[in-house]
Amino acid sequence: MNLIQTFPFTAGFALAAWALGLATLPRKRLLGTALLAIGTLTLGGILATIWISLDRPPLRTLGETRLWYAFLLPIAAGVVCIRWKMTWPIYYAIPLAGLFLGINLAHPESWDRTLMPALRSILFVPHVLAYLLAYAFLSAAFAASIRGWRAPAGSDRCEQALEFADRSVQIGFAFLTLGLCIGAVWAKGAWGHYWAWDPKETWALLTWLGYLGYLHFRLQHPNQAKEAFLFLGAAWIVLLLCWFGLNLMPIAEQSVHTYTR
Repeated sequence: MNLIQTFPFTAGFALAAWALGLATLPRKRLLGTALLAIGTLTLGGILATIWISLDRPPLRTLGETRLWYAFLLPIAAGVVCIRWKMTWPIYYAIPLAGLFLGINLAHPESWDRTLMPALRSILFVPHVLAYLLAYAFLSAAFAASIRGWRAPAGSDRCEQALEFADRSVQIGFAFLTLGLCIGAVWAKGAWGHYWAWDPKETWALLTWLGYLGYLHFRLQHPNQAKEAFLFLGAAWIVLLLCWFGLNLMPIAEQSVHTYTR
């Protein structure tokens, strides 16, 4: 069986493991954690299989990046949960990862082997993975903002959500900066200049500035939790516009990043 035939079954297995894990986690934490890990590892196995089968990194199309996002988001949430001893972020991260995986099930890839010359660079994988790790942590922060917004101001739930959001943004912003810098170096080698105000570059910069603004806001207004959650929501919308929305805009025709469609 080829990738097109096997993907729905393996992806469906990952979704089922995640669903069972979430349902089991409150009563049997060890079993629930194991099921969540199985689902995530299954998705990692899918990505490894695609990489080997296509003989190229599966990072070229939006569909392929959605798979990586679905794989990395539970890991990002898990890292912050373990480090700061929280459980609730998993209940936001797994459904969001499942949503993106479900989109891929609804719109399956053709798994094309071709890779355009501009992408045949040693910087291709670290550049895209840095951004996807950033998106995973920043999405976890957005999930925290939803939880915090629904909680009374000043409550333990609100403060925990704000702490989780801050930690996630700090890690995500570091990866966002790394991805931006790698992209500039790559552009210099590929096109002779570090920056050309390409539409994708511009929106990537807007995303970076949005989260930089959040970090500055938190330093200047540490007690304004609700405003911080609104800031995170706005920044996440800019992130989605950079990642997905740009391809729907007329200016996408002017971008050298149209291969990501």
